Amino acid sequence: MPKIIQPALWLLILIAALPQFSETVYTPSLPSVASFLNISESLAEYTLSIYLFGMGVGTLFWGRISDAQGRRPCLLIGTCIFIIGCFGCFLSKSIESLLLWRFIQAFGGSTGSVLGQSIARDAFEGKERGKVFSLVGGAISFSPAIGPVLGGLIDEFFGWNYIFTFLGLCGFFAWFFSWKDLKETHHPKLKKNKVPLLGVLKSMVTDKKIIACTSLVGGANGLAFSYYSEGPFYLMRNLGLTPKLYGSTFILMAICGFSGALYSKHLHSSQPTKEIIKRGLLICLVGTSFFSAMILFLTTLYAGSPPLLITVTLISMMITIFGIAMTTPNVLSIALEDYEHATGTASSFLGFFYYTFTAFVTYIMGLLHNGTLYPMPIFFLLMSIFLLVIYGAILRNTSK
Repeated sequence: MPKIIQPALWLLILIAALPQFSETVYTPSLPSVASFLNISESLAEYTLSIYLFGMGVGTLFWGRISDAQGRRPCLLIGTCIFIIGCFGCFLSKSIESLLLWRFIQAFGGSTGSVLGQSIARDAFEGKERGKVFSLVGGAISFSPAIGPVLGGLIDEFFGWNYIFTFLGLCGFFAWFFSWKDLKETHHPKLKKNKVPLLGVLKSMVTDKKIIACTSLVGGANGLAFSYYSEGPFYLMRNLGLTPKLYGSTFILMAICGFSGALYSKHLHSSQPTKEIIKRGLLICLVGTSFFSAMILFLTTLYAGSPPLLITVTLISMMITIFGIAMTTPNVLSIALEDYEHATGTASSFLGFFYYTFTAFVTYIMGLLHNGTLYPMPIFFLLMSIFLLVIYGAILRNTSK
C-alpha cells in the first residue's frame, strides 16, 4: 500500500474551515435578509438551520463515496457544488429560493468538514491525531474573528447577497489549493474488503459511545450556531449594535476559542481525553449559568442598561466558547476509535447525526425567538446541563 503523505496543516485547516467560515460570514446579514425578503426574524434564522441540515446530508453522502473513490476527487467535486450554491444564493429573490440554494451550498461545502476529518484520521494516529484535531479546531475557531467582521462590512457597504460572491471566491481558492497540493490519503482500490454500509449503520445507532458523541458535538455546536443565528437580533436589534460592531465582537470569541484549543492541547500531555472533555463542559456550564443569572438580574432590577447587557452577553459567550473549543475537537478525536476499518463511512454517518442534531438545536432556538432577551440565555443553560448529563451518564462509562 502506498505510503500516506501527511497533508500540510495549513491545507487541512483551509479544507475544514470553509463550511464554518461560510456561516460566520453570513450571520451578521440575517436582519438585512429578513428586511429584504420581507420575512420574519425566525424564518431568517431557518436559513442557518437548512444550511446545517444540508451539511448533515452532505456528510452522509460524501463520506461513503470517498471510501469508494478516494478523498481528493470527492473534495474537488464537492467544492465545485459549494461554489455553484453560493452564486445561487447571490441571485435569490425569495426565501424559498434562498433556502434551496443554501441547502445546495451546504451539501457541497460539507466535503470540507467530513473529508477534512477523514483525511486527518487517515494521516495521523493516537495522541498526534488528538493534537492535530485540537490545532485545526483552534484555527477554525478564528473564523468567527474574521467572518462576522467581513460579513458586517460587506453587508453594510455592498448588500447581504454580495457575501455569497465573496464565499464563492473563497471556495475557488480552497478548490485550487486542494487540486494543487493535496495528495490522496485513502486508496480504495487496494482495499480487499468492501465496507458493509448497513452493518456500520446498525453498529453506530446502537453504540452508546456514538450516541454520546453525537449529542455532545451536536449540542456544543448547536450552542455556537444558535448564538450565530440569534446573536444578530439579540445584540443588533435589541441592544443597538451596528453590523460592523457586532462583527468585531467575534474577535473576542475567536481569541477565547483559540485559547481553549491551546489549553486542550497542553492538557493532552498530562490528562486523558475524557477528562479534558469534562472540563470543557463544566466551563460551558459556568458561562451559560452566568449568562442566565445576570440577564435575569439586570433586566429585573436595573431595567437593563444596553451597555451592561452587551458586556454580560459577551463575557458569558467568551467563557462558553472557550469550553466548546475544549470539548468538540476532543470528542471528535475519540468518537470513531472503534471504526478504523470504515473511517469515511463512519465519519459520514457521524457527521449526519451531529449536523442534524445541531440543525435541530438551532431550529428550537428559532422557535423560542420572541424578540426579548430571555430565550437565548435560558436555552443555553438548559443545553449545557443536558451536555453534562450525557457525559456523566454515557460517555464517561464507555471504553477507551
